[in-house]
Amino acid sequence: MIHPPLKSLGASIAMALGSLAMVGSAQAEYPERNITGTIQWGAGGATDNVARSLTPHVEDILDTTMILTNRPGGTGVIGMNHVMTQRPDGYNLLYGAENPQLYRLMGLADFGYDDMHTINIIGQGLVVIAAPADSPFDSFSDLLAYAKENPGELRMGGTGAGGLPSTVHAMINSVGELDVNTVTFGGDGPGITAMLGDHIDFMPLSLAAAGEQIKGGKLKGLAIVTQREIESLPGVPPITEALPDIESFLPWGPFWGVFVREETPDEVKTVLADAYQKAVADDEFQAFLENFGAESLNLSGEEAQQYLDNWQSVTAWSMFDAGSVETSPEELDIARPGNAE
Repeated sequence: MIHPPLKSLGASIAMALGSLAMVGSAQAEYPERNITGTIQWGAGGATDNVARSLTPHVEDILDTTMILTNRPGGTGVIGMNHVMTQRPDGYNLLYGAENPQLYRLMGLADFGYDDMHTINIIGQGLVVIAAPADSPFDSFSDLLAYAKENPGELRMGGTGAGGLPSTVHAMINSVGELDVNTVTFGGDGPGITAMLGDHIDFMPLSLAAAGEQIKGGKLKGLAIVTQREIESLPGVPPITEALPDIESFLPWGPFWGVFVREETPDEVKTVLADAYQKAVADDEFQAFLENFGAESLNLSGEEAQQYLDNWQSVTAWSMFDAGSVETSPEELDIARPGNAE
């Protein structure tokens, strides 16, 4: 057996130790400066509220400052594209919602969450179909009946193709008929403002964004997109009362997550994943989610990827079956629900 010269062996060991030290140093040093968090939706919406409530806990854990910036537009494409063009060093994070899972299907962009690294899937929200407090409709059944007699007259708030309202609209039209005029806004917040001013007649919204307005009597809940009534919105009927066949799509709801560029160093990804896992689990943030009408998920790694794949499958095929999109999810290698490999 030929042994390597002691000098070469020593050099190899030194190089290995040096590499380990560099990794450890990178982990220990990150973050060295402020981190920028880009929120892909406007101020006052669900994604904005979740991001701004969670971030202080992350700042405490990482002992740094995070600067949050809203970059709405293009169903979230503008904010996501901004982060994807920044340096992949962990100092530019994306606070995003579910929309990028539909970008390719909708022809909005040629990228999605598969092109980024998921740090954490924070939680999932419930959906409520809300109307102004003085709306003549007391239930979603009333609204459906009116829309059937007056097609194209009602004004529905939307957030663009592939946004929460358009997806719920597609689900409704796959089992019923709702012919309305859609007015597009830059997120839940502007849509709620428009409803408070009676500029639109109704809007599917995350309960996280609309719950307090409904409880305070400023908005009216016509239906909750669930199979049963929920404690936090007593008296608001489940959507299955108006559309029993929509049950096959439930449970369904928006979600929120934090992402970085895929090329970000692994050690930085690990630091961020650990920090966000601890932050989401914080008792104060958990209380926020509960009061916000949301369910905590706190997923990372393979669990996060499985969740993203399942959400994409259910939503994409629902939209295709409803005729809302022409591209078959199969062309994009999106398995039909129940047929995932």
